[in-house]
Amino acid sequence: MSLSISEGYKELDIPSAGKPCRTWYRVYGSLSSGKRPLVALHGGPGCTHDYLTDLTALTSKYNIPLVLYDQLGSGNSTRLPEKAGDTTFWTEDLFLSELHALLVHLGIQNDHDLLGHSWGGMLASRHASKQPKGLHRLIICSSPCSMGLWVEAASKLREQLPKEIQEALTKHETEGTTDSDGYKEAVEVFYNHFLCTKKPWPDNLKRTMGLLEQDPTVYLTMYVGFLSFSVENAVFDVFDGRNGPSEFFVTGSLKTWSMVEDAHRINVPTLLTNGRMDEAQDSTVFPFFDGIPKVKWVTFENSSHTPHIEETERFLKVVADFSTL
Repeated sequence: MSLSISEGYKELDIPSAGKPCRTWYRVYGSLSSGKRPLVALHGGPGCTHDYLTDLTALTSKYNIPLVLYDQLGSGNSTRLPEKAGDTTFWTEDLFLSELHALLVHLGIQNDHDLLGHSWGGMLASRHASKQPKGLHRLIICSSPCSMGLWVEAASKLREQLPKEIQEALTKHETEGTTDSDGYKEAVEVFYNHFLCTKKPWPDNLKRTMGLLEQDPTVYLTMYVGFLSFSVENAVFDVFDGRNGPSEFFVTGSLKTWSMVEDAHRINVPTLLTNGRMDEAQDSTVFPFFDGIPKVKWVTFENSSHTPHIEETERFLKVVADFSTL
């Protein structure tokens, strides 16, 4: 039997955007099947749904309806390069409102589970902390409980890289040449150790990274810092090369983001996952484990930041078992 797939758009009412906006989504399976749907939130901020498409096996193999969507500013949803650098526009509340609007549009606001990866898990945790009545289960994948802990962990991971790679990173950061091929190659080594260890990277992950590079508006505004940059004729700021890559120096509007004080407000059963070599090291995840009353934590020993790609079958089973309890 073929997998039922449908897609559409949710129009958004955002006067400050200055133009009509909409969120693109795709549904795998049937939302009227009687099975509680799982809504997946991608990372970034500013990435796309593409690298999460391995999750579609939750529908084909475990009969769990799945919703994937591109958050505003990315992928198939409305892009707003003219809003680059506008930290008053690109806020956590904007994406929380978008999520709520999508849940209502799909008619699942009173009965759904959420899975968020990286930034998506951060966003999902904030949503859950507001105790929405329709949320039954929460899955936080490779997400830090605070950006301070994330940067601290990334700096320690950097020290595990070959000495020549560490020296290359430091040299280019000190000299302000982070746009050089040498620096990009050194950062790629970091990513191959701690972002995705699967070689070669699968096409869905490469597509997400390519689209992020094509339009990094949201990522650069919320996550990184600022200099001059141009996307689709819109000039805005980018991270200062002297400060290094964003994994080591988060200087965007999420710099002080934290759920440490609010984790205890999450009142639904929660599954935490990360990889042994994840950018989201145990130290970044622990405050979730310590604060959330009903929580389970699974670490994937042969993965980094993308266990759903690196250990797909086990990851899917862990999620399915938790979702169908």
